[in-house]
Amino acid sequence: MTLVFSGHDYKYELEGVLKLFVPAAKFELIYGSSFPKEGDTVFTRVREFRSYALVYVIVRYSGSYYRKAQRIFTDTPDEKSDRELILSRLIYELLSRAVGIVPKWGVLTGIRPVKRVNTWLNEGKGREEIFRRLREDYLCSEEKCETAYATAMAQKRILDRLEPESFSLYVNIPFCPTRCSYCSFISQTVDSGRKLLPEYISKLCRELRQIGLIVKRLGLKLDTVYFGGGTPTSIDSSMLCALMKCIEHSFDMSSVREYTVEAGRPDTVTEEKLRTLKENGCTRVSINPQSLNDKVLEAIGRRHTADEFFQAFDTARRVGFDSINTDIIAGLPEDTPESFAFTVDKLLELSPENLTVHTLSIKRAAELNRGDRSILNNPTGDMVEYAGKRLREEGYSPYYLYRQKNMVGNLENIGWCREGFESLYNIYIMEEVQTIIAAGAGASTKLVGKGRLERVFNYKFPLEYIKHFDLMLERKDEIVKFYENA
Repeated sequence: MTLVFSGHDYKYELEGVLKLFVPAAKFELIYGSSFPKEGDTVFTRVREFRSYALVYVIVRYSGSYYRKAQRIFTDTPDEKSDRELILSRLIYELLSRAVGIVPKWGVLTGIRPVKRVNTWLNEGKGREEIFRRLREDYLCSEEKCETAYATAMAQKRILDRLEPESFSLYVNIPFCPTRCSYCSFISQTVDSGRKLLPEYISKLCRELRQIGLIVKRLGLKLDTVYFGGGTPTSIDSSMLCALMKCIEHSFDMSSVREYTVEAGRPDTVTEEKLRTLKENGCTRVSINPQSLNDKVLEAIGRRHTADEFFQAFDTARRVGFDSINTDIIAGLPEDTPESFAFTVDKLLELSPENLTVHTLSIKRAAELNRGDRSILNNPTGDMVEYAGKRLREEGYSPYYLYRQKNMVGNLENIGWCREGFESLYNIYIMEEVQTIIAAGAGASTKLVGKGRLERVFNYKFPLEYIKHFDLMLERKDEIVKFYENA
């Protein structure tokens, strides 16, 4: 499909709206005033006149034409953003007619739809006004209005208590037992990276100690710790212990309210590792089956069975973890609405404190993106709808929500929790309201303060991280400069 920009350059938003209807596809982008002679085309134009601007869209799809225009008078408040928004709505309305689908999030194409609701809440707007704007300005369905508002209200209770001098620490372990077919994270298998592991852990401890010195100098208070990856429990318990002891000795832990380690792959979970985590301060673990259908697990390259997940979950409870998250993904290959419903129902029988429902995203770097594209036609919306219905029935509420590019069905990822078990770190990272200092290969630090957000990136791959470690460590000076210039 071709997307034409005439008289404007609103590329990002308009391309995002187009992807709602033609997912996981590449578009030809043209800047100019001519309409292509053939092929599916979305032509967008802004024409300037003395007292108004005329915006219009022409869609040619499967040989049929659809047109719509709207005037914007020059005294309209925020006229530039209005033009972009109106063009987005026109494309949405025409493509809904042409393609025959009506995406439930309307023209909210960003990855953080709740952030907009949080802004309105901070401006003192009430539920009725927020729903009206979501419906009329952004064409959101009533269902998504409810979800976004409920999530924002859950977050508000957390964010209102956030201390300005607090920060979170993220530790990246970019190793996994195998690579899942849907994954695009920077990671490598433990087998291929085994020779690197000792030096990687040693360097990571050095980086953590350096960060500890910096935050002590700046007077920052550690709020949450999060081990992600990769799969942190793919390394052995002695390495996990070394990292956690390093954190304990490098930081003042007295203000820590949450300490999460992703034990994401059940085939990496042992009682020894879980006891190591518990004894060294971890308060929350994530054990992620993704599906309880062994046929699905085999199709996506997981080396564990559903039974192994149940064993890992039971072991975590026995060791003493009273805050466990489980992740599942709607829309995976070989999954059906019936087998997905089985996964949801079986997990609810375990009563985890958190249950995160992801929607499959066909990412450019993932193996699935090179396979059978029929997966885009999975009844993913039915799966997500079932999960939300059952979770609400069992007393769970949404507390964080985000979206990714090329998500099947233009849906979302939602973290659900029992009351009082909201993950602080997940809220902070999604809403970008707290500094998160990151350590390890592929880690990205987000510095937040006084209306500013800056990022400091580590080298991506473990070998690169090790090779250029001293140079990377110098980048940590950017943290000091950020706070001293705030």
